Amino acid sequence: MEDILSSLSTYGYVILFAYSFGGGMIAIIAAGVLCYAGKMDLSTSIVVAAFANVIGSSFLFYMGRYNKKALIPYIRSHRRKLALSHILMKRYGDKIIFIQKFIYGLKTLVPMTIGLTKYPQTKFHLLNTISAIIWAVSLGIGSFMAGELLMRIAAYFSENTFLAPLILFSIIGLIWFYFQTATKKKR
Repeated sequence: MEDILSSLSTYGYVILFAYSFGGGMIAIIAAGVLCYAGKMDLSTSIVVAAFANVIGSSFLFYMGRYNKKALIPYIRSHRRKLALSHILMKRYGDKIIFIQKFIYGLKTLVPMTIGLTKYPQTKFHLLNTISAIIWAVSLGIGSFMAGELLMRIAAYFSENTFLAPLILFSIIGLIWFYFQTATKKKR
């Protein structure tokens, strides 16, 4: 376990940036735990994660806004999820920019969907930046404060290796079930 912590803290900020660019929450949570263990700096981790998340969501927004032709093959295979993003945008308005940061499966679609609409670019970037900061601060500080508990959970799963895949597949199954029911055709 100590070797893993050592190698993660060596490349932690680079991994944190790359993973947060894609909107992943696991890296900022892991960084919070590493900060608790004294291997990384909490303030730097939060800044890196927020900065990467802003850039990643902005990139997706620009892809939707200025590169629609390149997105068409992707959109065709995810039409129902795209429709769900549109519905959520209409239902929740600007709040969806914040909400999507915490929901797996919507983190990439919502910024692209907003980019496909005539949503004001400046407003998106302002709300996206505020949302990314709140996202990074809440997950970074939350995981730092729960560092001891999360480290005990990680140690438990390292001893009982069969449980981690079981829980992972259960979570993936629940996400899949949610998207199947949320995007189901109404008859």
